[in-house]
Amino acid sequence: MNLSSQASPINNSNQQSADISYQFDFARFLEHLVDVALTFNADTDAPSLWLPAWIPGSYLMREFARNITAVHYEILDSQVVSNDKQINTYRAQKTDKNTWQLPEAQAGQRICVLYEVYCYDLSVRTAYVDQQRLYGNFTSLALAIGGQEQQEVEVDLIVPAAFLADKDASLVRLACGLEAVQAQIDKPQIYTLQADSYHELIDHPFEIAEQDSFDFIIQDNSHQTLSHHFYLSGKHSANMGRLQQDVTQICQTYLDWLGDAPFNDYTFMTFASGQDYGGLEHINSTSLITPRRDLPNADEPKVPSSDYQRFLGLCSHEYFHAWWVKTVRPDVMLEVDLRREAFTPLLWVFEGFTSYIDDFMLQASGVIDKASYLKLLAEQINRYYQTPGRTHQSVAESSFDAWIKLYRNDENTGNAGISYYNKGALVALCLDLTLLTKSAGRYRLFDVVKEFYSQAKQKDNKRIGISSADMGAVIGQFMPLADWEEFERRYVNGVEELPLETLLTENGIKIHTNTKETADKNIPWGMRCSETPLGLKVNRVNRDSAAAKAGISAHDVIVAIDGIKADTKQLATLSKATRAVECHLFRRDELMTVKVLPKSDFADKDAHDDNEKAFPHSVSLRLARASTDCEGDGDSVVYANTENTWLNALARHQSE
Repeated sequence: MNLSSQASPINNSNQQSADISYQFDFARFLEHLVDVALTFNADTDAPSLWLPAWIPGSYLMREFARNITAVHYEILDSQVVSNDKQINTYRAQKTDKNTWQLPEAQAGQRICVLYEVYCYDLSVRTAYVDQQRLYGNFTSLALAIGGQEQQEVEVDLIVPAAFLADKDASLVRLACGLEAVQAQIDKPQIYTLQADSYHELIDHPFEIAEQDSFDFIIQDNSHQTLSHHFYLSGKHSANMGRLQQDVTQICQTYLDWLGDAPFNDYTFMTFASGQDYGGLEHINSTSLITPRRDLPNADEPKVPSSDYQRFLGLCSHEYFHAWWVKTVRPDVMLEVDLRREAFTPLLWVFEGFTSYIDDFMLQASGVIDKASYLKLLAEQINRYYQTPGRTHQSVAESSFDAWIKLYRNDENTGNAGISYYNKGALVALCLDLTLLTKSAGRYRLFDVVKEFYSQAKQKDNKRIGISSADMGAVIGQFMPLADWEEFERRYVNGVEELPLETLLTENGIKIHTNTKETADKNIPWGMRCSETPLGLKVNRVNRDSAAAKAGISAHDVIVAIDGIKADTKQLATLSKATRAVECHLFRRDELMTVKVLPKSDFADKDAHDDNEKAFPHSVSLRLARASTDCEGDGDSVVYANTENTWLNALARHQSE
């Protein structure tokens, strides 16, 4: 770290209003560097500083400390100033991967810590600084003071004149869930934020950039108004009016259902890019990144395009997390240590329920129609059926192993496991439909969520942590406990196939399955390939497939099939061959020859073995036209005859 480039803390009128203050100076934005000055009164001798290793909502050890260079500190008390009136600068000692100690500092002294952070990760999890935008999560920017995490903090965001020079001043804004108590309009421009504690600070990302924006207000069931702010940065041509209309409608529908919110105002901050996609929840805000093609255009049809539906689903997903993760959360994350993993089997509950409810609320709000929603649901079901690992890993195990598997996909991921987002959403669907059946249409998953939220509101801190036992206790209020325990044993802790077709058919949904277009057309020989100038690069090989049995592996490059240059057409032509097919391939730099027997393909075996169920490669869903379209017991006919209780029941529950 070049100390000469590190400016001393800027003296402004608010600097001493909190014992702990941070100044983030973005003067070196072109180098993607942020200079940080942390000033505090030490509570102990040799205080320690630490940085989170992960951020809530993203369950992987991100090791944010790797972006911090050397940490230095100064003791500001006059007693330790040397004879030449210069303050001595010391180098902090690192004691583990994300902890620094200040051995020369003593209790009662005022300390200034200086360090720089490299910020060039475009994701919503860390920080990104360049001439276009200044964006950050404080989990990767702000060192915490050991033992003083509960003290109030103040933050100055110092924006240099050079960053503002080529921008439209009327569009440069600070987007943040914390209110800026001071915005100094001189250059450099300083935004000042205050938080009750370090833990509150790190739940509020920020962005400073040229941003289009709109505000809207919605009402809870007590007619209390809640302000919402939507900021959009990056290059785009979004139809802001249409976006405001649809997002407002979705947010109001959540308030209609849940009655009120755990926040007084809410901020959406979105960056439009080329291909990047993601979102991260916070207590009164969300940070989103989206391909610009997913935003509505000037001619957006009444029923949103599939791309725009994806963005609306992202908004819906992260918005619901304010209730269902930030307020009601897994018990191990109620008071969580961000330096260590927090293992839980319940991520399927929080991400799975949310992944089911996010799209459901698009149709419940009227932003998309029922046919569009059923198409989105069919896509979830197809992903599930196309993941062989669902028979090996339960959704509870997938939750527990998130720290080592979900964010570390490799060529074996689909064979060995299942996503708690994907299967969790479908388990939530099955639980919703089961609750409807077992309660004769009176209760559903939405009642379970609302009950947990009601319990959270009764706590002093307005939040609760729940366990698997708590799940049973609440669900047992809405259907027989023995039925839930059986459901949990088979579909949550077990790997039995989900009863999707039975439950959907009983609830008025007509299902069309396609078992013929399996590996032959979509994944020939049970492998997924991409065409390259060198040949067919193998990306994934399904377990027990023809390719696997022949010895073809992920990362191989197939150069010839039966003596002809390999390409996708050649592969498709021989996908159903009844004889051995010779393949020449490179593994690393070694040429190999293998013999493939296409008829040994696992999917072909499933389709012709009368003793085994043939699972569809794809399904499509539509509303049944009449009760005669559904077969089943009396309850099934009731659901089909009531204009689809499942899709309409939310509105009915809101009115009761």
